[in-house]
Amino acid sequence: MLALLVLGGIIDTWVWRGFVLGPLVILTIYVSRKWLDDEQIHDWMYETWDLTKKIFPLLLVGVFFAGMILQIIPSDLVVRFVGGNSVQSNLVASIAGALMYFATLTEVPIIDSLMKLGMGTGPVLSMLLAGPALSLPNMIVINRVLGLKKATTYITLTIIMATITGLVAGNIIWR
Repeated sequence: MLALLVLGGIIDTWVWRGFVLGPLVILTIYVSRKWLDDEQIHDWMYETWDLTKKIFPLLLVGVFFAGMILQIIPSDLVVRFVGGNSVQSNLVASIAGALMYFATLTEVPIIDSLMKLGMGTGPVLSMLLAGPALSLPNMIVINRVLGLKKATTYITLTIIMATITGLVAGNIIWR
């Protein structure tokens, strides 16, 4: 019975992907052939490949650090600070995300590792919101450009809003 449920879930996923993604791919090919000339398609493919070459190494770094997190950080520590969906766990996740530096695409594997260790869904959203919006180098630059008062206001509001959003999403939306 369990095997049928698992197989049904896999088939359902593939059917959904086929019915949704298949027509979108076909539409993209049709529209690009109709509206773009060969040089524009060549430029598009070149830029796509160039972006892939730039992003793929960062993704590998993120996966590497995600594996390190799974091996180094004890799960009871993660559960104690960012498990569940309390105000405290969302605030800790927001502050940790604000102090971290997430390169492009590295936050997803890192957050996935933290979720495997017991991080709650609300704190996940809090960290994903505060992480890209702030980082320690970013805060220094904001302070220099805007001044201490405006920078402190921006940083504080970003952390508070990420905390509130994670708390609301964890308690209401993702229950």
